[in-house]
Amino acid sequence: MRVQVDANQCQGHGLCQMTSPDVFALRDEDGHAYPIAEDVDGALADAARDGADACPERAISLK
Repeated sequence: MRVQVDANQCQGHGLCQMTSPDVFALRDEDGHAYPIAEDVDGALADAARDGADACPERAISLK
């Protein structure tokens, strides 16, 4: 599964990172999220879904 965060949509709430710290990290300069690895599978794919579900801005896409 490919994980992407839309930088224009992300507002830096950090809920994805709090929910799924093995999948998402936050940039120091603005607090916006990014995927640690863009391609995940297995348990990390489940965690990516949980992180995406936690995003109030719906800035995370999973393909």
